[in-house]
Amino acid sequence: MSKQLLRSGTGIGANVCEALHGQSKRDFISKMSIALKEANESLYWIDLLTVSEILDKKQSESIRKDCNEVVSLLVAIVKTSKKTTDEANPK
Repeated sequence: MSKQLLRSGTGIGANVCEALHGQSKRDFISKMSIALKEANESLYWIDLLTVSEILDKKQSESIRKDCNEVVSLLVAIVKTSKKTTDEANPK
């Protein structure tokens, strides 16, 4: 489980880095959306590590708080990016 958390956690940063160097606005949104999925997956692994008592409650709360902040930031980035893309390209 800890290796899965490592993979999903580092996947967040890798996809954000790729997004920053994306080929288009759609590519940026796609990579940021993947980073958001990785962040949500990280929350899942944190929960499992807590239930299995590999993480204690204090560790879990701290890590969850940080991860939830990352999720909130990524949600805002994806929503804003989609909105500005839709406004620039009306259907």
